[in-house]
Amino acid sequence: MNELFVRRSLADAAFPVAAAEAYRALLRDAHRVLDEAGIPRDGRRSWIIPGRIEVLGKHVDYAGGRSLLCTVERGIVLVARPRDDRHVVLRDARRREAISLSLDTQARVAAPWAIYPRTVLNRLQRNFGDRLQGADISLASNLPPAAGVSSSSALTVGLTLAFAALGDLESHPLWREAITDRAALAGYVGALENGMDYGVLSGEKGVGTMGGAQDQTASLCCERARLDVFSWAPVRFEQSVGWPATHTFVIGVSGVVAAKTGAAKERYNRAARTARRLVDAWNATGQLPVRTLREAFVAAAGDTPLDEVPAPLLTAAEAAADAEFSAGHLTARLGQFFDETFVIVPQAAEALAAGQLTQFGRLVDKSQAGAERALENQIAETVHLQRYARDLGATAASAFGAGFGGAVWAMVPAVDAERFAARWRDKYLRVHPNASHRSVFFRTAPSAPALELLDAATHLAE
Repeated sequence: MNELFVRRSLADAAFPVAAAEAYRALLRDAHRVLDEAGIPRDGRRSWIIPGRIEVLGKHVDYAGGRSLLCTVERGIVLVARPRDDRHVVLRDARRREAISLSLDTQARVAAPWAIYPRTVLNRLQRNFGDRLQGADISLASNLPPAAGVSSSSALTVGLTLAFAALGDLESHPLWREAITDRAALAGYVGALENGMDYGVLSGEKGVGTMGGAQDQTASLCCERARLDVFSWAPVRFEQSVGWPATHTFVIGVSGVVAAKTGAAKERYNRAARTARRLVDAWNATGQLPVRTLREAFVAAAGDTPLDEVPAPLLTAAEAAADAEFSAGHLTARLGQFFDETFVIVPQAAEALAAGQLTQFGRLVDKSQAGAERALENQIAETVHLQRYARDLGATAASAFGAGFGGAVWAMVPAVDAERFAARWRDKYLRVHPNASHRSVFFRTAPSAPALELLDAATHLAE
């Protein structure tokens, strides 16, 4: 994905009929809410930003690991038009909510979801100054919220694309220096969310989570009908493998909210802090300092093959144990990161490329087991969803995303997807009936990356 800004018509994006119709409905809703507010139709621009599936690569992006990713056929539609003043009015067409933010103050807004647009505005202003301009923006989404499919990062990606377009940020000297392609843009939006510096672009308070750039990269860089391997810190594309046309994904949303706020945020950040503790433990040995856990593995292995967790790194981890992070927890996390980054993701990509789907399923099972054992981010609902999917004949299945709730993906033959989804849902809800009001099951294939629509005027007339 070399284009920085992808502009296509809805037809050129080659969405399946059902997905294209769903996006048309979202576009109509997003335009309608602007019409109702009296916003002129001229000058409006529209984007589609998909959610994503973390096929493999659990909690590795902020630690420099490796992931296997794709987008889904659901997402957020965002319509924006510049204003003449210094305000941003953001309207959610589906929730019928609106927030107003000033570019001249950083005052907080009560709505919980306002943290994402406020964070985007603060960071873009810090980095690009008065290039930023006010806007009327509407959004409509068919992504299940707080379900692990990256609805929040899709929003930050969409807002960044919109403000970059309206303010011509790509012509800014600092933008041209730091953001040269889509992978760099994904890395920047990831830094925008976690508050870190990105090259010459200085940091600003993020959304409060210590994440990486996995979600943003998937949304911006993954291609239709393929799974893509990326490594992290910085974002690096490694390889792409075709998705078998005989199969599809079915997503089972557990109904347990996986929002990265409050107590959930602290649990998520604890997983990230475990990786940070291991980096600090290695640096305390007096060796050349490293920035990421992956660099620590490479440094500890030295000239020996990296075919297991290096003994010096295990020793350093055990010495770093304290009341918060036991030696068992730290060494288990080393094992999980090693398996995911150096074994599971590369071997799974190889198996998928060779059509060895049984082997692919075994490797995915190993990833799920590592999450349950070492990440401590799985709950009964996601564990049961994964087990039930395999029991019902799924080729592969895994929980994904931050954890502590969220969703599970299952790979199944396309001809059996509807029947499988119904059986999977029924089996799950028999055990977890309280989840019925929030649980969602839907099918998807690997889809297109975020794009700006060239034919926005067509949707105004529909």
